[in-house]
Amino acid sequence: MPIPTEIDLSHGHLTFNKPLPTLMPEVYLAMSSKLRKIGPLKIASRGWKRLARYWSLTGNSETLTGAGLGSNFAGDGQMFAVFDDGHSRQLPRLVSGPFKYATYAFENLKKSAPYATRGLKQAVISPSMLYLLYPLEGEIAGYSRSAFMQDLVHECEKDIRGCFEAGAQRVSIDFTEGRLALKNDPSNPWTGAALLDRFIDLINRVLARFSPEERANIGLHTCPGGDCDSVHSADVPYNQLLPSLFKINAGYFLIQLSSETDRESMYRIIGESIRQDAEGVKQIAFIGVVSPINPRIETPEEIADQLVMASQYIPIDQMGATDDCGFSPFSIDVKPKHGSPDLARDVAFQKISNRVQGTKMASERLGV
Repeated sequence: MPIPTEIDLSHGHLTFNKPLPTLMPEVYLAMSSKLRKIGPLKIASRGWKRLARYWSLTGNSETLTGAGLGSNFAGDGQMFAVFDDGHSRQLPRLVSGPFKYATYAFENLKKSAPYATRGLKQAVISPSMLYLLYPLEGEIAGYSRSAFMQDLVHECEKDIRGCFEAGAQRVSIDFTEGRLALKNDPSNPWTGAALLDRFIDLINRVLARFSPEERANIGLHTCPGGDCDSVHSADVPYNQLLPSLFKINAGYFLIQLSSETDRESMYRIIGESIRQDAEGVKQIAFIGVVSPINPRIETPEEIADQLVMASQYIPIDQMGATDDCGFSPFSIDVKPKHGSPDLARDVAFQKISNRVQGTKMASERLGV
């Protein structure tokens, strides 16, 4: 959420009173204190607090230090997404090889870990998102698409392994582009290029480098976007994505669902699609029960009711509860529906608290 020093710094204006390395620990400690008050959280999600934009994840643009794009990137890449409120996010364009991260997620995890009082789950960018850095048509001179994909898979594997080595108990791959790949939006050409199967294959190529025991702790997150309280692909019928989603050999799935109008039919599709044996791993579906883009706070009773309904279709030993998405994906998210980022932060902690309570209530009702 927008901390003024982060916004200034992302635009290259170093006008803060304290250096960022001093400010960030203060933020972590404040958040940790609030999480401790919520209740029995075993694992806290370590997201992208230090980052302002998607491509910061790989260091291609050091937006919080004003360093700009890497030497083999140009700023005129294809549009990633056009959101319902009219704002958009653009990707950089790879102009030469080899493709290599400048900053890995585990490097930021190492900075957060000393302040953690619980286990950490680290979010990482997906190979499918990074695939869009390569031009949609044609090939880069001297750097074929196949060579790029090989480098991409290697870097994604390194990112995930590094997170585990840095102490993450779980790692989740963000796959917001999955639903968007089915939109076929004329104003955004890649969404009409039938890329979903290629995306799934890319992710599975990365996961194939991990043992079943490791993949049990590697998950996938899907949502229709959640940037500035707006979405990019909620109009794409979820039933077009969900059956394909479980073809990915991940151990668990974090699935946006609370903002769907027909949740019950989605629970049924998940129950029909989830696998007991995904190349040696029993898949688990964590159902989204609170919406980060809606300031209305769901009650524990509402959350419990949704989980009990979901249990009619999804095996209880393959079901869990989660938030629909991150509460604020980047530091430049101004949370317009909430009134201000500070109000949104208070709402977020109340939603998390209610999710914990509602999940406990559902467990008691289901006898688990």
